[in-house]
Amino acid sequence: MPMGIRNKISPGYVYYLTLTIVEWIDLFTRPVYKHLIVDSLNYCIAHKGLRVYCWCLMSNHLHLIAGADDDDSLSDVLRDFKKFTSKALVDALKTGTESRRDWLLNLFWYAGKNNKKIRNYKVWQDGNDAKEIHRTIFLEEKMAYIHNNPVKAELVGNPEDYLYSSARDYAGEKGLVNIEFV
Repeated sequence: MPMGIRNKISPGYVYYLTLTIVEWIDLFTRPVYKHLIVDSLNYCIAHKGLRVYCWCLMSNHLHLIAGADDDDSLSDVLRDFKKFTSKALVDALKTGTESRRDWLLNLFWYAGKNNKKIRNYKVWQDGNDAKEIHRTIFLEEKMAYIHNNPVKAELVGNPEDYLYSSARDYAGEKGLVNIEFV
């Protein structure tokens, strides 16, 4: 069973989420793709009721601690986010100067070819590996894990030095995504 299928998202809760690119492909290696994700998160925050408390975008996955406004379903917001970003990322691959374009498009085509719900390309894995947050200790553990992800990957020496993370916000700097503080 693919990661996250078994995790049901219930309305009204905050979740630790991991959204992963199919086959863990390192797609987010170029700023253009990273900014598509940042812009889409900010759009969902402004227009779809998404509440992001913590986030970090790595080369092949996105970690979030997030919820949705009372009238909005987090599952619906995530579905729309993945659908939009899938199309936007594929369009960016097709029109940009990506040296890995043919290889990436072929992998995304292959990932979706036997799925009746997918027209052309599958970018995101099914599910969101959602874990409901009930306790403060679990929240703190997951926030530390998310913010230390780029340090562990040896991308930066300090969590707040990584541009694509809310660690900057929690260190007193303005980050790229309009988060809500815990």
